[in-house]
Amino acid sequence: MSKKLTIGMFGFGVVGQGLYDIIKTKKLNLEIKKFVIKNAGKTRSLPAELFSTNPNDILNDPEINTVVELIDDADAAFEITKKALTSGKNVVSANKKMIATHLQELTALQQQHGTSLLYEGAVCGSIPIIRNLEEYYDNELLHSVSGIFNGSSNYILSKIFNENQSYDTALKKAQELGFAETDPTLDVGGYDPKFKLTIVASHAYGLFVNPDQILNLGIDRLDNTDIRYAKEKNLKIKLIPLAKEVSNSEVVLYVLPKFISKDSILFNVENENNGVLVKAAFADEQFFYGKGAGGHPTGSAVLSDITALRYDYRYEYKKHLDAQELRYTTNVDIKVYFRYTDENILENIAFKNISERFYGEDYKYVIGHLNLQEIIDKRELINQPGYFLAEIA
Repeated sequence: MSKKLTIGMFGFGVVGQGLYDIIKTKKLNLEIKKFVIKNAGKTRSLPAELFSTNPNDILNDPEINTVVELIDDADAAFEITKKALTSGKNVVSANKKMIATHLQELTALQQQHGTSLLYEGAVCGSIPIIRNLEEYYDNELLHSVSGIFNGSSNYILSKIFNENQSYDTALKKAQELGFAETDPTLDVGGYDPKFKLTIVASHAYGLFVNPDQILNLGIDRLDNTDIRYAKEKNLKIKLIPLAKEVSNSEVVLYVLPKFISKDSILFNVENENNGVLVKAAFADEQFFYGKGAGGHPTGSAVLSDITALRYDYRYEYKKHLDAQELRYTTNVDIKVYFRYTDENILENIAFKNISERFYGEDYKYVIGHLNLQEIIDKRELINQPGYFLAEIA
């Protein structure tokens, strides 16, 4: 028998409304008792008495046994989640930055207080990748987990390569549709997929890595010359996070734009869709595809976590117990395309080798191998306006 959940929800934005829309179509053993929101004056579709601006109306209510956290502020979300777990309430969250930044502490709190934090909705929208990494792949040797984790940047790249739109035009359209924020840096700069990669790597390899230590370069420096190069080679550019075991004891993590060919299953993942590619020793290659953003897709993942709590589901974090021999490394060589303007920059970046050089009237590029740590060390130099770096398969 499932136990009844009495829910307090923080936030009632796109995902919160989407979650509520789904819940009201179901006969579930749960009740949403209170919503805590930031803007008290905003017109809501539910009775006013359900809403409050005081977090303690949820956190101090002994009848509420489940907290659903759906706010944008990562710092505030952490304080809410920490207090809820400490006071014996289970939590469902979709805040990828908060979880990625504080996952080790949150895991310890769950173990200390016997509570559960679930966060499927924080990674790739409707795709159930966390639960699969926890359960289906719990005894599997994973070679790599990669894919398209950010719907906003993928939408922009789809418009560029499929409809010949410029980067600026595609970005503006993504903002109009609500796929990208007014300040789109979180998405196009590769930060959003980095937070998701941090969480995925934890469940894939049992590693706790501070996201600040992981390289992320985005598509915000993409230029028409890079697009022309890709099209001439029959390639597309996708923003790809990668977690890969490079030896029996080392795992590499990074987010980079990548030139991919038609042979890649990610080549046809378009618009706001996400795709997760898992390569394993025994299960071989498997692919998860679905909506990566939006109220209803993400709301469905949040609801899956909520309903799992009715049966006391918890992440077991078994791989963390077995991960003592694995460590995060940045000592790996990557084949890259690097477009630049000032020839002198190559004197300040230590390429292992350069296999191709191009000097055009309006731009120059080289193709060669760079060590990941060198890219991290020279990130500000490489990622300045007029320059663009992408991985080549």
